[in-house]
Amino acid sequence: MRVVIFCDMEGVSCIETWEQVSSGTAIYEECRKLYTDEMNAAVRGARAAGARDVVVVDCHGAGGAHNFKSFVPERLESGAEYVFGHPWARYIEAFEQGCDAILFVGAHAMAGVPDGVLCHTVSSESWHNASINGTLVGESGILAAIAGCWDVPVAFTSGDAATCREVQQLLGTEVVTAQVKKGLGRFSSVNMAPKDACSLIEMRVAQALSLKNWPKPLKFEGPVTFKVELASSDNARDFVNRPGVKIEGPRTVTSTADTFWHAWDQFWYRH
Repeated sequence: MRVVIFCDMEGVSCIETWEQVSSGTAIYEECRKLYTDEMNAAVRGARAAGARDVVVVDCHGAGGAHNFKSFVPERLESGAEYVFGHPWARYIEAFEQGCDAILFVGAHAMAGVPDGVLCHTVSSESWHNASINGTLVGESGILAAIAGCWDVPVAFTSGDAATCREVQQLLGTEVVTAQVKKGLGRFSSVNMAPKDACSLIEMRVAQALSLKNWPKPLKFEGPVTFKVELASSDNARDFVNRPGVKIEGPRTVTSTADTFWHAWDQFWYRH
């Protein structure tokens, strides 16, 4: 069994401020360990369930020297491969080779969710909303839709209560969740102790992969349109002259293609 674990930092227990997830701050170095430990727990759970090929992708854009490189190398769990420094939502090699399921660790809710800790969609500064064929999606939804283009389902999600709710509403209650905190607002939460959070993640990942009661892959019938509502008209300039991408209004950009991956591929450049 091959699984890919997509990891982000905002959904980790005891993290609720931007300073904790931004490279260059003292508290970020401390929180990198929390992030690494929750990911390690997922790897252990996957291995316990029989996964022999585990690929972990660091999806956290911390900025600076740690952009998509936030795991602490010397703490990495053995028995897995780790993808560092890759542009967000561009890693598809495992899907092309054949993949059984994907997992989300440390995921966060989409922009605008009242109880979503550090909620945002791709960019907290330049994006308001994103949708696929009219269905509102956050980062988990985008990754699930990419995997769905290769018929790969989402088996597990960890993060706050809002994230677990969001993923199950989009994909189905078959997705096993590990709620490690509950948002009291965007910058406040009730958290599990990190050791307890790791124990829960390890147990639930093993459960999800052992039962194999996974939801159907997230697929959209073509033509597929990816739409983003930007925070400012200035942000639209980034998408000018991209093939297949249209500036629909001062703050609205769309990309349409036969599959979501093609729509995403032409929208989200390899940079």
